[in-house]
Amino acid sequence: MLDQLERIEKHYQELDRQIATPEVASNPGQLQKLAQERASIESLVTKYREYKATDKALAETRPMQSGELDKDMKALVKQEIESLESKLGQLLQELKLALLPKDANDEKDIIMEIRAGAGGDEASLFAADLFRMYSRYAQSKGRKIDIISRNESDRGGFKEIIFEIKGKGAFSQFKYERGTHRVQRVPVTESSGRIHTSASTVAVLPEADEVEVSINPDDMRIDIFHSGGAGGQNVNKVATAVRITHLPTGIVTICQDERSQLRNKTKAMSVLRARLLDIEQRKQEKEITDQRRAQVGTGDRAEKIRTYNFPQDRVTDHRLKKTLHNLPRILEGELDELTEALALASAAEVQRLEAQLE
Repeated sequence: MLDQLERIEKHYQELDRQIATPEVASNPGQLQKLAQERASIESLVTKYREYKATDKALAETRPMQSGELDKDMKALVKQEIESLESKLGQLLQELKLALLPKDANDEKDIIMEIRAGAGGDEASLFAADLFRMYSRYAQSKGRKIDIISRNESDRGGFKEIIFEIKGKGAFSQFKYERGTHRVQRVPVTESSGRIHTSASTVAVLPEADEVEVSINPDDMRIDIFHSGGAGGQNVNKVATAVRITHLPTGIVTICQDERSQLRNKTKAMSVLRARLLDIEQRKQEKEITDQRRAQVGTGDRAEKIRTYNFPQDRVTDHRLKKTLHNLPRILEGELDELTEALALASAAEVQRLEAQLE
């Protein structure tokens, strides 16, 4: 890996040299091409240089342990070494993630859909917990959240909530959340203290533009109606909610959160394009996966991807076979540890399957 990073850094230096030449400076097209290539690896090179600087500092500090130092200085040296080792480990993990093969959708904005599953009111409350968790995680990464539609339960949860998360790389950070999330806890409505098991499902769709998904207007039925729920007098006076039915597939998308009919239609179309793109991409992925599994004999993954157990203060990701504690911290949106581990595990699985096919 370090050899690969060294080659990338040398290529970065070569791009710097080329950009500085008069020949490239006088050719706008070539200059833009080289500048874009340079920008695509700049953050990786910066992190690699930070890694090398930290490694060098650690190598220079370690010999000080064996020197003639007083007790206080030895404690300071030990503390510095531990700090540098921790930083070096973190940088190495970040570099591994940065070198993983890129999914074509990784840089896209996303549409997330959370739906209450088995468990009644408790499932809808858990769906609301998941929405807050993802909202906080997104906000911690500087991303914008925009609700498209929601169907609230009587107890303040969500039977369904659909929302956008905007920001470069959104799909890469949230794509591993797709699947069934299970919760085990004592519901607020349970007087006997029995633990209930409920579930909610999460869908993560990369947003598609009109070039990627072309929809024939004749294949759609668009209905306009009055919004329900909160919204003031405008809700009752003006029909702004939009329902789009895609006739060939039967997909229905609804948006009623905006006061503008045009904005509701635009959002509903975004959801429809994302779902159609997801269907097509899942077909392609299934074909590739089925071919691999047929040849190497791997089994299907369980639908349940994660369990949140409140009495034991733990979160278990069943794909990783890994359990983390401090559940409240995770529900506050601290998902980096899980996201990074899932990215590495996914890349390792692809490499393992490809190696078996060679």
